[in-house]
Amino acid sequence: MIHIALLGAGGKMGCRVTDHLHSNPDYALHCVETGERGRANLATRGITPTAREKALPQADVVILALPDRVLGAVAREVVPLLRPGTLVITLDPAAAHADELPTRPDISYFVSHPCHPNVFDQFQTEDELNDFFGGTHARQAIVCALMQGPEEHYALGEKIARDFYAPVTRSHRITVEQMAILEPTMAETCGIALVLALREVLEETVRRGVPRAAAEDFMYGHIKVELGIGFGRTEFPFSDGAKLIARYGQTQLLKSDWRKLFEPESVKAQVKMIVAGKLPEASE
Repeated sequence: MIHIALLGAGGKMGCRVTDHLHSNPDYALHCVETGERGRANLATRGITPTAREKALPQADVVILALPDRVLGAVAREVVPLLRPGTLVITLDPAAAHADELPTRPDISYFVSHPCHPNVFDQFQTEDELNDFFGGTHARQAIVCALMQGPEEHYALGEKIARDFYAPVTRSHRITVEQMAILEPTMAETCGIALVLALREVLEETVRRGVPRAAAEDFMYGHIKVELGIGFGRTEFPFSDGAKLIARYGQTQLLKSDWRKLFEPESVKAQVKMIVAGKLPEASE
């Protein structure tokens, strides 16, 4: 049986991990939680938290299910206390890529993150359809990276990740640097910004007098067909008029040098903003 110390067990991500692992016979899960709300969340699950000083010495694996802004500080407290050969798992690449994890060559670092349910997937039940995050009813892919450590720790980390992100369709092995390109740069810096821009476009349409129900039906339907065409999921193309006016829209909405966000120094700067919890003054 693998002993896992789960720090932040009663938080948002911690509860997701707890729900999948606490009854899994492969693991002895030691839930570490200091926050009042988190402890209440564990209590509703019939789980009594374990003190950190009791959980860490017996841990084969430590999962840091913590917000990016505090993960580095906690890691600097926890990692020196671990036994050699311990596998430390984080659920996001930000702290790892921002150099927030303390140096210790005799332990392993593994990072994993969910891809979330695929917008093009075909779900069979209402519960699956309404599971936007994934890991409850809807299946999803995951990405995994072994930052340091022996190859057997990649296999162990991936097994644990598959179990707490279940149901999992497939697992992609990538590097921490590549994971940081995926998130924050692709999915958040660009993806969320563009999605929120679409929401602003919808609200401006309503402000201009179009009935909200009509605007929503039109927007949601066009998002689906435009995703299908834009990502090559259907055979029919955009019309000539649509392609022409979209090119005009790109010049009005996007900076011509937006690809610089993907340069390594920019990706590194983005994760450092996340762990600091603050944008550069000129960007605020």
